[in-house]
Amino acid sequence: MIARFEELDWQPTRMGELTLRRRTEPMTGQLIYEVKLGDEYLMSSLFTVAEEELARLGLAAAVGSELAVLVGGLGLGYTAVVALRDPRVRSLTVIDALPAVIGWHQRELLPVSSELVRDPRTTLVSNDFFAVIRQEPVEDRRYDVILLDVDHSPRHQLDPTHADLYTVDGLDALSRHLTVGGVFALWSDDPPDAEFLAVLGAVFDRPEAHVVEFDNALTGGVSSNTVYAASRRGGTDA
Repeated sequence: MIARFEELDWQPTRMGELTLRRRTEPMTGQLIYEVKLGDEYLMSSLFTVAEEELARLGLAAAVGSELAVLVGGLGLGYTAVVALRDPRVRSLTVIDALPAVIGWHQRELLPVSSELVRDPRTTLVSNDFFAVIRQEPVEDRRYDVILLDVDHSPRHQLDPTHADLYTVDGLDALSRHLTVGGVFALWSDDPPDAEFLAVLGAVFDRPEAHVVEFDNALTGGVSSNTVYAASRRGGTDA
């Protein structure tokens, strides 16, 4: 029998103490997985709709039948697994800065871990997504879709070193990792931000802010997140 609260892992990181815990919802008996960084809740398996929609909306905007996908931020794995369920995806690379998070999935501690790590298309990489994006593509490797779910929003970052990505120069650097017409999609906990949408539109074509609503069992109401999506402009990959 699982205790009401069970700590599955705890590890120190440069950003604070990282904790994975599992609890039982008393009213329903549902198992809930939660991640905390210090005193801050990062994610919960109670709320996965927007993370899943990040993958669906990003892939819906993509063209082609053999897609290479890059995911920034592994978390509980829902974005990555939904991407794998699209039969057009031929490869999925997930970058996470916290080795502990990758370890959780390799140990299959989370509900979708086995589906993720046992799929031969999956590659998990321990690295800083933001540092990778600042560099030129390695061996000219580019992706058809880049999905990002790390920070709370373009204005509220987990780490101040991430801030440069959400500028014209930062997004221009990211665009070089995409194929022509490739899609960048971003999760945000904030409502649509007109200023960021304008920055996105300065670099990409067809920028959109999708509001994703979902039932909130904690409040008894409806909550929402935002998924931004845009496509790399035409030209060459040179």
